[in-house]
Amino acid sequence: MPKFLKITLLISASLVVIGFIYLKWSAADAGEEAPEIQAVLVDGTDFKLSDLRGEYVLLSFWGSWCGPCRVKTPAMIDLHQKYKSKLKIVSIALEKEANAGIMCAKQDGFSWKHQIVEESSFVMLSSTAQKYGVSDIPSMFLISPEGILLGKMSLEEVEKWMAKLN
Repeated sequence: MPKFLKITLLISASLVVIGFIYLKWSAADAGEEAPEIQAVLVDGTDFKLSDLRGEYVLLSFWGSWCGPCRVKTPAMIDLHQKYKSKLKIVSIALEKEANAGIMCAKQDGFSWKHQIVEESSFVMLSSTAQKYGVSDIPSMFLISPEGILLGKMSLEEVEKWMAKLN
């Protein structure tokens, strides 16, 4: 292997590692105030995460192209139906083409109001995903009614948390 190619590969690998470390280091941690999100929902209305204070909020980062995300969709819909009076779901589709996320959510039966699509050539570099340290999807974060990030959780963990509130 030519020396130039070895150096290029080493530099590229180093940048990826440094980027991953920075992403995890700069993201909000459990117990901190949840980073603000301002976006336009797929229905065209303006959205601010802080407007949902007083409610439990589940942020769900997903993608139409993500097989594991699609597998979890029925459980997410069931969670929404069961706890919609106590839990607001904010789904954030990380997409190369916004229309793919919109069509997939409609096809899969997303019925909650707060749906966001962030379009980017490099979907994992979404500014919202970076605020929360998302390096893989699906990723879900539960936020308290006071706006405190309770942590990254699985759907099962969110279900247990919500069940304790009954």
